[in-house]
Formats: sequence, structure tokens, C-alpha cells
Amino acid sequence: MTSYSEMALPDLLDALASNEPVPGGGSAAALAGSVGVSLLVKVAGLPRTRTGSPEEAADLSEASSRLRPLRNALTPLIDDDSAAYSAVLEAMRLPEDTDGQQSARIAAIGTAMQRATEVPLETMRHCQQALRGAIVIARNGNRNAATDTTIGVELLRAALRSAGMNIDVNLSGLTDAELAARIRAERNELLEEGETDARQAIEAALEPA
Repeated sequence: MTSYSEMALPDLLDALASNEPVPGGGSAAALAGSVGVSLLVKVAGLPRTRTGSPEEAADLSEASSRLRPLRNALTPLIDDDSAAYSAVLEAMRLPEDTDGQQSARIAAIGTAMQRATEVPLETMRHCQQALRGAIVIARNGNRNAATDTTIGVELLRAALRSAGMNIDVNLSGLTDAELAARIRAERNELLEEGETDARQAIEAALEPA
């Protein structure tokens, strides 16, 4: 399968703009999250902190060490989301002429839909963790880079919301009601926590000197 995460940017944008089923919104959400984390890492690595104190530098360094793995986890989700949706389409195309084929098709669709729900949930988890780290960046980062911080936060917020929308759509395809309820509850919790952290980070980044 094509690796969208390794494409040159113009090629990836063309792929997103194509009329092919993948890559789609879920891949775009993971991409937005990756870019958002990258901007936060940039601010954390600047030589000057908010006031120049050693404590700020230490906090930023620790935050950066936690953010980098999140970016590394979000990037492959660009491909994972496309693969998950492709599997759903393949399952739906399975023959259903006999009872056995119908049963096999239903089982395949159920498995594929579960994976297609788990991938955006992973995106949400990583984005929420990154937004928590963004508060540290916003409080300690260079004021001249406040727009980098806030744009990074907004990209993560958009990725969080977008992944949540994908989950909403896919939950209806899950046959396990208990699993669907657990995923829905976690989705709501991640969205609530992420929105709270995003607001705090933006307020801190834009706080007057």
C-alpha cells in the first residue's frame, strides 16, 4: 500500500484532493496533529525562553522529550487510517450469495469497522496528550513565538475534533454495544480534556508580559 506519510508534500496534497477514497479525513486529522506537535517542539527548542530562567529551559526540555514520541506516533496514523478504511471497503465488497458468504462478510465488516474506529481513537489520545504538553510550552516558551504555539494548539484541537467525528460515524458500524459505549465514553472524555487544555494553553501563550 502507498505510504502517504512518506510522500512529498505536493504529492500528499494531490492525493488528499483526489476522488479516491483514501487518503481521507482521518489521515488529514493525523497529519494536522503531527504538524501541530512539530510547532510545539519548535518553540520548546528555541534558545530563549519566556524570561530566560533555567527552570523554564528545563521544563521546555522535558516537555519536548514527551512531545516528540507523540509526533512519531501520530505520523504513521496517516497511513493507518487509510489502511483501516480500505479494509472496510474491501469487506463490503465481499460476496454475499450464500449464507456462509453473508456470515463471513458480516464478520469481516465488523472487524474492519472496529479497526476503523480504533485508529481515530489513537489519534485523539495522542492529540490530547500533546495539548496537555502545550500548556507547558505556552507558559515557558519565547513570547515572540506565541503564534507558533497557538497555531500548533489549534491544529491539534482540529485534529482532536476531526478524529472524534470519524469515531462518531464508525460507531454505528460496531455490533458490540458494550465496546461502542466504552469508545464513545473515552472519545467524549478526550475531547473535553483536550478542549480544556487547548484553552489554557492559548490563554497562557497570549498572556501579556
